[in-house]
Amino acid sequence: MAVWNILAAIVETVGLMDTVDQKIRSKIMASVGQKDTKPEMVLRKALHRMGFRYVANDKRLPGSPDLVFPKYHAVIFVHGCFWHRHGCKYSTMPQTRRYFWEEKFEANKRRDLRKISDLRKKGWNVKVVWECKLKGSKNQVHREISTISKWLKNEETPSSILSGANTKWALKDRSSRKGKMKSSRCKTY
Repeated sequence: MAVWNILAAIVETVGLMDTVDQKIRSKIMASVGQKDTKPEMVLRKALHRMGFRYVANDKRLPGSPDLVFPKYHAVIFVHGCFWHRHGCKYSTMPQTRRYFWEEKFEANKRRDLRKISDLRKKGWNVKVVWECKLKGSKNQVHREISTISKWLKNEETPSSILSGANTKWALKDRSSRKGKMKSSRCKTY
């Protein structure tokens, strides 16, 4: 017990202690939005303007995808770079309680992979859109939305799907829609 007190004193001296107590921190973290985030709203509004209709946050599907396109049998997850560990400048590592955060992030990544796999087994086409792709310049956002539109319309080639993917998600042959899955798969890892 004395070791923990010494460690706490050292951390407090260095300035790495949290500025609020654990209950308040828990309330703050619980209030962080999980749906209707700004990047998600940017994407939803743009796709709706382009004529795409979707169901938002459908709890009937594994992982409650942010956008479900029944007509295209496709789903989109809008992942926050910090929580889902994209690897860009927004996915920083907190300096305090590093072990806790590493475990938390690894659990998030495992859950993401499991939910995506479950959706693919049910015949859904899955795309992950990263928060940073919807936060950049207007040209970058427009390019990302254009890529998503092509993906939904099945106009995207496998090589363009892989470019800039920066994910480990397995890709499904897009030529089959509405439940029929092709057996050919390619992986990005």
